[in-house]
Amino acid sequence: MKENMKEKQRKGMIRDIIILGIVIVIAIVLISLFPDKREVITASSWEFFIEMIWILPAVMVLMGLFAVWVSKETVVKYLGKTSGIKGIFLAIFFGALPTGPLYVAFPVAAVLIKKGAKISNIIIFLSAWACIKIPQEMVELKFLGLEFMVLRLILTIIFVVIMGLSIEKIIEWTDKTKVEGAKDNASI
Repeated sequence: MKENMKEKQRKGMIRDIIILGIVIVIAIVLISLFPDKREVITASSWEFFIEMIWILPAVMVLMGLFAVWVSKETVVKYLGKTSGIKGIFLAIFFGALPTGPLYVAFPVAAVLIKKGAKISNIIIFLSAWACIKIPQEMVELKFLGLEFMVLRLILTIIFVVIMGLSIEKIIEWTDKTKVEGAKDNASI
């Protein structure tokens, strides 16, 4: 079991290195093709790198604390397969609460998945993090009015939930198809 897990990690690391290499090659090609954009690209990349250097260590510490302090049973109870509508509302609430960049949400989502959260709740959490922010709602209220804010919020929540549930069904269907395909191949 542990060897299988280590093999998956190794393959994942190799995949990540390959993707990084491809991105670097594409960046070099684009900078070569458009030398007048070199300064802008370099400055933007450096700013993003510095932002990540400041934020990611704190995120990793929080993820470590979350992994230790929040039990698997708690995550399964509130965001797992049997969480129902309560899990959906909690995923929306926890996604809408923070104001940080979206890339901070991915390590949180990874820990939630490892602890047994339902895929639809993870999709809803990530989508809420991207689309629904309490401070953003206040700004919308001030500049665009109550009707716009409420209508956008309601439609966003509806479509985020539909998207989360749909993606979960698609994943379940593809997993089921893979298992059936493997059984068919084994019987041959």
